[in-house]
Amino acid sequence: MLVATTNDLPGYRVVEHLGLVRGVTVRSRSVIGNIGGAVQSIFGGNLSIYTNLAETARREAYDLLVAHARELGANAILAMRYDANEIMEGITEVLAYGTAVRVEAL
Repeated sequence: MLVATTNDLPGYRVVEHLGLVRGVTVRSRSVIGNIGGAVQSIFGGNLSIYTNLAETARREAYDLLVAHARELGANAILAMRYDANEIMEGITEVLAYGTAVRVEAL
């Protein structure tokens, strides 16, 4: 699956637009993760516990996005974006979305 943040793919021609596709996940921080993050924040720098949580959420949303596009018969996704919203304290939705298309090489 080709995935691009651009609206086109150099070297390819869009032969069919299949529509909007998305992958969404909702994640929460665990009590232990919050304690670990609090301890890390005392020393400053990268809070690896939260970095790992964010990366896991993005990867899951991305994988769901690709699966949705494959269900529609796409071989590429254009204009891919991420969005995140806090649903409530400590619970975050991560959304990956884009346009599913079929492309062929020029």
